[in-house]
Amino acid sequence: MKCHRPDRAELGDHRWRDLLDRHDALIDRVLGRFRGRLVDKSGDGILAAFDGPARAIRCATTITESVRGIGLEVRAGLHTGEVEIRGDRLAGIAVHIASRVSNLARPGEVLVSSTVKDLVAGSGIRFEGRGIHSLKGVPGEWALFAVTPEPV
Repeated sequence: MKCHRPDRAELGDHRWRDLLDRHDALIDRVLGRFRGRLVDKSGDGILAAFDGPARAIRCATTITESVRGIGLEVRAGLHTGEVEIRGDRLAGIAVHIASRVSNLARPGEVLVSSTVKDLVAGSGIRFEGRGIHSLKGVPGEWALFAVTPEPV
């Protein structure tokens, strides 16, 4: 997930720090709710791991909706695949694919690879096609899908 934040200079240091603290607390709370594990924070993004793709989608959509309440927007990209565990970190092509998918997401959007979409068939999660894309440093072309809101 990558965060779109207001300009720090406009907010001032104290309000900026408060906003970041609220953001981090919200992320921690929602990750815990969906049994996600924060793997890495870097710059304006996070990498989290889940025990299933439906749980990851629901976590990402909850975070996307929740951060709007504190004046932020995030964009999330999800992929699932084999990873290498290197200490406390994850590595491998699946991590790179998730990052590339995240980079293509629009603010406020949860974007997934076709792998994720296929694995959650029957879950009730709905998607809208976002076309075929080449992902930098990743072979082949990838169909991507935006998660659409669940009916109320």
